Amino acid sequence: MSLFGRGRGGPARVTVREAAARTQHRRTARTSGASPLLLDVREADEWQAGHAPGAVHLPLTALAAGAGLPADAPKRPVIVMCRSGRRSQKAVELLRARGVEAVDVIGGMQEWAAAGLPVVDARGGNGTVA
Repeated sequence: MSLFGRGRGGPARVTVREAAARTQHRRTARTSGASPLLLDVREADEWQAGHAPGAVHLPLTALAAGAGLPADAPKRPVIVMCRSGRRSQKAVELLRARGVEAVDVIGGMQEWAAAGLPVVDARGGNGTVA
């Protein structure tokens, strides 16, 4: 069974609340084992306008072209986010083909921001979802 609780071939998806809890964006978060990597696969202009604090940026276009994850990512589960959830689903397919445990965030950054979760810009200030 996967860390994400999607063991029987179910969808590899989590809600923004689950993603926040698992990546410790909430004080109540407690995870066992390696803390998941939050991966944002949007393009640079979207990332710069606003992203989840602590997320790692790797555009889907780069991932699809073969770009690698940070060195410790294969040892950690990956939670993938985009703007609305479509690109992140594709990124999860690519990552799973590489043997990475990955899930995508339902509703992406739009849902993240709507839930009142933190969004920062490229300078660390208050960000927006572009």
